[in-house]
Amino acid sequence: MRNTKNPMLGGLAALLLFVGQAHATAAGEQVPAPKDVPYPGVIQLQVDATDLDHRVLRVRETIPVAAPGRTTLLYPKWLPGNHSTTGPIDKLAGLIIHGNTGQRLDWQRDPIEMYAFHVDVPAGITQLELEFQFLTPTDTSQWRVVMTPDLLGLQWEKALLYPAGYYARQIPVAATIRLPGGWHFASALRGADRTGDTVRFSTVSHEALVDSPLFAGSYYRRVELDTSAKGPVRLNVFADAPEELQATDEQIEKHRRVVREAVDLFGGRHFQEYDFLLAISDHFTGIGLEHHQSSENGVGLGYFTDWDGNGNGRDLLPHEMVHSWNGKFRRPADLWTPSYEVPMGPSLLWVYEGLTEYLGAVLTSRSGLWSPELTRDILARYAANYELGRAGRQWRNLQDTTQQPILNYRERQSYQSWQRGKDYYTEGLFVWLDVDTKLRELTRGRRSLDDFARVFYGVMDGRVEPLTYTFDDVVTTLNSVAPYDWATMLRARLDSHGSRAPLDGLERGGWRLVFKDEPSASVKESDSADGTQNFLYSLGVNLGKEGKVGEVFWDSVAFRAGLAPGMTVVAVNGKAYTHARLKDALKAAKADPQLSTELLVRSADTFRAIRLDYHDGLRYPHLERIEKTPDLLSSIMKPRLPVPPVKQ
Repeated sequence: MRNTKNPMLGGLAALLLFVGQAHATAAGEQVPAPKDVPYPGVIQLQVDATDLDHRVLRVRETIPVAAPGRTTLLYPKWLPGNHSTTGPIDKLAGLIIHGNTGQRLDWQRDPIEMYAFHVDVPAGITQLELEFQFLTPTDTSQWRVVMTPDLLGLQWEKALLYPAGYYARQIPVAATIRLPGGWHFASALRGADRTGDTVRFSTVSHEALVDSPLFAGSYYRRVELDTSAKGPVRLNVFADAPEELQATDEQIEKHRRVVREAVDLFGGRHFQEYDFLLAISDHFTGIGLEHHQSSENGVGLGYFTDWDGNGNGRDLLPHEMVHSWNGKFRRPADLWTPSYEVPMGPSLLWVYEGLTEYLGAVLTSRSGLWSPELTRDILARYAANYELGRAGRQWRNLQDTTQQPILNYRERQSYQSWQRGKDYYTEGLFVWLDVDTKLRELTRGRRSLDDFARVFYGVMDGRVEPLTYTFDDVVTTLNSVAPYDWATMLRARLDSHGSRAPLDGLERGGWRLVFKDEPSASVKESDSADGTQNFLYSLGVNLGKEGKVGEVFWDSVAFRAGLAPGMTVVAVNGKAYTHARLKDALKAAKADPQLSTELLVRSADTFRAIRLDYHDGLRYPHLERIEKTPDLLSSIMKPRLPVPPVKQ
């Protein structure tokens, strides 16, 4: 664990050591450390995205070289927003390098740093001509599907090699893309010059290019959400079919309110223009990834057309926009790196992601994308998951979960409740709700986390360049809003091994977690999405529509009875499994304590009977008002700006 007095120390020391020295490999090669000096020349990048049949991006790249000798080219490894070594080097193929004289030059992959390619450049060669392909996944077993017959999501770093030894902001790149015939596109990149289906962008830094992905597709709609000259905001929607682009005036107005409420919350803008990139598709894999002046958002069909059935996920766009302030402008010092081979430090992800999760929920509610009732239902579900489903808190504290992107980026876990995953997101939400309600309590409602947001993120209005922060900066700013021992409070939440979820803020906000025998709208929606039935809050298990065992809470009723992920419940009390039969059995066992519930379970080719001695019936999470207490939660979530009438 880190030094609790200064959790930044270890990560910063390691980062400075790496930046200040060349990284020597075991084979004696050296990958030059990045320096903050201009790169001599402009990289020309050409991406051909027309091979939709094979889902292959074909790349040509011209890299100027200043002098003959050993040159090292790098494929991006540590990716912003992933906070991990997720650069898909395995999908780069067909790499051939020529000099500008036509001479083919052999390359050698570094035997230790697999993302590095060494090339001997002969005298007389002034630029390297590269050809290679990025083989996008053809199904989700290979990672995210980003190329379909109707959609493309291009993250430029996937189709780019860059010279070692320079800060990313010092390497200029001129990018060009060839699109399938008639396709539309959107990106935060400016200066686009389109000729036919070829689009040329203005020269930008390598850093800006990586931070400006492109969405493209057959079916496209652009909506102006904010036309302010200080920083216009657009919603760019791509879809599998044209009907998915249809949105009501009321739906669009709620997205406009997200922007207005966000600017009001932070008190400034740190983007010149902002583009939401939204893909609505059953084939393009979902995503939520932040960038400074745009965000990548991927959702399933029905985002607009099945509005009532897709409420749970409507915090996606507000969450990603919050990152323009929190994570991209104000950035943890150990997460900022000069280029993409330098390791990132994740110690403050509970701020980067946890506070974004909280403020994203606040903006989703203030904008009307969530009703007050749905907001409470979702918070109840979150609270129950972390109250009942985090036995792993006994051995692994919240601070340690910030290492999760490096340990296990998105691989499934056998027992998430025991292993813990990226809990800094949602448990972090409750930490910040605790802070917000404490600020309101200390100041008798005069100050809140809104004031912190304006001081911490609204500083230097109009500045786009990142401004880093440390744990001490967070504490100092909180103290400027309301003096308190914030360092001790936060470290207690981050470093403790308590058995309970940190729900003090929820209760201070006037609400408590309770369980009832009827599911909330949020639980119903979650279950209907894939046919799963939620028995987590009663038995501690999720069951698929055919009885397939999904998540099992560690040390729950189901766990102690012997159920494990991957098994299948074949029968309930001697009859073929259905969700309804298990529900009826649990109701009967509650009504008559003499009854037990018998399950027939299949594990591989083995069948066995399991007896559940459980009599508390069906249980689903809800929030209940605590009488004679201020309703701070509703105050936090209500709109700050007037809600204009919607045109009929």
